[in-house]
Amino acid sequence: MAEAVARVRYIRVSPQKARLVADMVRGKEVEQARAILKITTKKSARIIQKLLHSAIANAEQKKQMDISALYIKEIVVEGGPVLMRYKGRAMGRATPIRRRTSHIRMVLAEK
Repeated sequence: MAEAVARVRYIRVSPQKARLVADMVRGKEVEQARAILKITTKKSARIIQKLLHSAIANAEQKKQMDISALYIKEIVVEGGPVLMRYKGRAMGRATPIRRRTSHIRMVLAEK
């Protein structure tokens, strides 16, 4: 069974927030996932929508797969490097701010 893979790395969205959207589309057919992502009002939904579009293009171009029979077999959100920023506080102190990043991998397969 052929599979098409697409990845996006170093996305400026926390893995926790990206997983909320990833859980909504995992296991769904491609057209159903597109519809869900289109109406979802989260930053990570736009990113996953672009990733889905890329995975579909990979399936069509590299694997010659039938797009109407595709579903999201696997979508994995992992944490990337954390960007450390600091916020000035009272009495000359500073507290760290962690800007989290994500790596997302999507695998499409035919039913």
